[in-house]
Amino acid sequence: MSSVGFGMGCQTRSISVEALKPSDTFPRRHNSATPEEQTKMAESCGYVSLDSLVDATVPMSIRLESLKFSKFDEGLTESQMIEHMMQLAAKNKVFKSYIGMGYYNTFVPPVILRNIMENPGWYTQYTPYQAEIAQGRLESLLNYQTLISDLTGLPMSNASLLDEGTAAAEAMAMCNNIMKGKKKTFIIASNCHPQTIDICKTRAEGFDLKVVTADLKDIDYKSGDVCGVLVQYPGTEGEVLDYGEFIKNAHANGVKVVMASDLLALTTLKPPGELGADIVVGSAQRFGVPMGYGGPHAAFLATSQEYKRMMPGRIIGVSVDASGKPALRMAMQTREQHIRRDKATSNICTAQALLANMAAMFAVYHGPEGLKTIAQRVHGLAGVFALGLKKLGTVEVQGLPFFDTVKVKCADAHAIADAAYKSEINLRIVDSKTITVSFDETTTIEDVDKLFKVFACGKPVNFTAASLAPEVETVIPSGLIRESPFLTHPIFNSYHTEHELLRYMQRLQSKDLSLCHSMIPLGSCTMKLNATTEMMPVTWPGFTDIHPFAPTEQAQGYQEMFNNLGELLCTITGFDSFSLQPNAGASGEYAGLMVIRAYHKSRGDHHRNVCIIPVSAHGTNPASAAMCGMQIVAVGTDAKGNINIEELRKAAEANKENLSALMVTYPSTHGVYEEGIDEICKIIHDNGGQVYMDGANMNAQVGLTSPGWIGADVCHLNLHKTFCIPHGGGGPGMGPIGVKKHLAPFLPSHPVVSTGGIPAPDKLQPLGTIAAAPWGSALILPISYTYIAMMGSKGLTDASKIAILNANYMAKRLEKHYPILFRGVNGTVAHEFIVDLRGFKNTAGIEPEDVAKRLMDYGFHGPTMSWPVPGTLMIEPTESESKAELDRFCDALISIRNEIAQIENGKADVHNNVLKGAPHPPSLLMGDTWTKPYSREYAAFPAPWLRVAKFWPTTGIYLTAFLLQPCRLNL
Repeated sequence: MSSVGFGMGCQTRSISVEALKPSDTFPRRHNSATPEEQTKMAESCGYVSLDSLVDATVPMSIRLESLKFSKFDEGLTESQMIEHMMQLAAKNKVFKSYIGMGYYNTFVPPVILRNIMENPGWYTQYTPYQAEIAQGRLESLLNYQTLISDLTGLPMSNASLLDEGTAAAEAMAMCNNIMKGKKKTFIIASNCHPQTIDICKTRAEGFDLKVVTADLKDIDYKSGDVCGVLVQYPGTEGEVLDYGEFIKNAHANGVKVVMASDLLALTTLKPPGELGADIVVGSAQRFGVPMGYGGPHAAFLATSQEYKRMMPGRIIGVSVDASGKPALRMAMQTREQHIRRDKATSNICTAQALLANMAAMFAVYHGPEGLKTIAQRVHGLAGVFALGLKKLGTVEVQGLPFFDTVKVKCADAHAIADAAYKSEINLRIVDSKTITVSFDETTTIEDVDKLFKVFACGKPVNFTAASLAPEVETVIPSGLIRESPFLTHPIFNSYHTEHELLRYMQRLQSKDLSLCHSMIPLGSCTMKLNATTEMMPVTWPGFTDIHPFAPTEQAQGYQEMFNNLGELLCTITGFDSFSLQPNAGASGEYAGLMVIRAYHKSRGDHHRNVCIIPVSAHGTNPASAAMCGMQIVAVGTDAKGNINIEELRKAAEANKENLSALMVTYPSTHGVYEEGIDEICKIIHDNGGQVYMDGANMNAQVGLTSPGWIGADVCHLNLHKTFCIPHGGGGPGMGPIGVKKHLAPFLPSHPVVSTGGIPAPDKLQPLGTIAAAPWGSALILPISYTYIAMMGSKGLTDASKIAILNANYMAKRLEKHYPILFRGVNGTVAHEFIVDLRGFKNTAGIEPEDVAKRLMDYGFHGPTMSWPVPGTLMIEPTESESKAELDRFCDALISIRNEIAQIENGKADVHNNVLKGAPHPPSLLMGDTWTKPYSREYAAFPAPWLRVAKFWPTTGIYLTAFLLQPCRLNL
């Protein structure tokens, strides 16, 4: 037996407390620059340290002393965060919900869950503005449009909207536009979902429309002032009605018909287009997208070719590339609100692309026959339930046809609902004597037996659902049964095994550049790390499987998270209250302005409708203001890109009696911390207005300053920018709004579930309903919550500092090669900067688009192009990109500058050069002939790193801009 001695020659050393700290702290994983790199980068910019650079950049007059949280100040580690989120998920009670109202449980096919929803190759892509490196998701979105077009029976569909309620409001605006604003009444049938009705009422105020809600039998058009009518098919209480004569009557009176519909029902019901509907809206949620306590879900809007130019949102179309081959692209009104501003048809610039892709893949996976089978099964279960209730005799079943929702009349609806609750079942109480029960894909025949016991009211049930099944026949009238085919394209009939679908999704993914490949340096769009720990809770059943209208006591985990997140956001922004309801940045802009509008109205200032907007403001700002019925007064900028304060002062004083708001972005869209921002806020307040701050550039404020501290009254936050919700190929997004105390009573409300908040005195009214779900896209809020809680106050402050450092480091590296357009008073930029390319048009015939396309050959997505200044690139590196990646991107731009120089000195042809030929897809490089004056090798491999990892554009430059097929797949 041997022993080990610890005496002779043994060295002792103490263990520091630092060495015992957890190894999975998060900020060092998110904030990429190491302390040593931070110092060297700051020195290269002419400053001794990171802090001295920040001090020179952010005006001291608006600096915060520090950021400190009451919770999570130190930041949780990744393992602690996962444990905390598990505890919250456990506090949510997942009952079996039969509430319906546009939300249904669904089976998310695991192959789609793992390979799209949980896959950064799909959720970190940017909006497909650069089609050459986005062909995969463009095809998937075209699949989505085809799905919607086929099921609705209308030829045009967009690539998704935010939710069903706001899609209906967009359709209402379309009806108003079709009538050129000459008819100011919009009728909504009382069989529509209550949240949809309230959203339309809210939206109508800004358009000066009158919304009338009426029973179908009472609708008439005698006033001659009706632009449109909205009906539900099937109705909110389940009824399936034949709208054929109703639509003919509406058309005879010059009224457009909008139909809110259900995609699964449309696999068996006659399509709205065949009934004569002009516009069809709805949600694709039940096509494999979790309920998630309300969202995000892909909505849809379909219409005829006649109204395509009035459609909101994005449309994917088929064009032709330089080789003559079909290629997909975004088409018509692409980001039109940045071009048409207050004349835009909508302020929407966020779709729900990730969720639309999931729904499209659900349809691809199941195919038309699989979807019919699901629908028939759901309808069959509803039929069995209705028959069983009739046999029980304890309640009365409505006599109207239904698809998946059975309406029940009873003596005491609350007593039955309470009995169901004890069995962990949620039913919809319509009134004291009416209940509806909605069935979905996840309902089983055993579930129906449980429902029988609830509705038996203590009586024995001497039959089973299975025993009743053979007796059940369809209750849908023969004239409303769908006979037309749908989803006939081979894509929907080829990939019904998991192996084949997996390969199809992978083929599409491989065509798209995402953050998996390289940085996406888009100014204003803030493409930063979406950490895996942040994403994990989003697919846990405790968060995914809760109906948004379930009793709040079943969602205590969600409610705790909402409260915590609200407190954190209030601390970060300097505001007193937050609403989490707006489910996109543009929706947040609109909500913020409507809060201001409601505030002025409560004070009797109905006339205050002037909104001052600097020309440097975000492109969506004028469109949002127009939607609120505001008159827009534009003010210019000075030579340094700052708001012209004297011009703004004159505008505010000239409109003093009618001034409602100022919309301002800070730091400015030009990438500068304007010194006079506090003075600007004071000018507006002195003239009776409120200050709305666009939160798009919040990534340069957190921990250093805040909207509330600067002087803003309301601000929306793009959680998909500053707070790490991924862009998802063009959505989801979130745009919650924070307000000062005096505006809190006017925050959004909801007709179905109380959103809490500060009780308002009788005379003060909330602005109304902004989104279909009470807390917007609740399922993605864990991402931002997790990010903030893991970063802690210091980590978040450091993130802002490093974002500023990275931008200044890149600007310094590039300034020897390109003019940097705007700088602050000390010569620094904010978290983003603008590279001026305008001179190259004269010296080399090169446009910004040429540089952006050549960057694809280097493996990068182009920066924001020609906005806010034409002929420029706006670059935002974010804090989560490493110095090595920043250098690689700078090296690419410097190399491109040398390529431009080759044109300038005559060594390269001005028309036929490597920039004009970019990007260079494999089909071009591997062709039999090569007629370019430069080598194939240099076209494909202009930088050393491309030999190690090369992302290939899948199509070349576009020859045409017109659409061959504007909406759908073509056989």
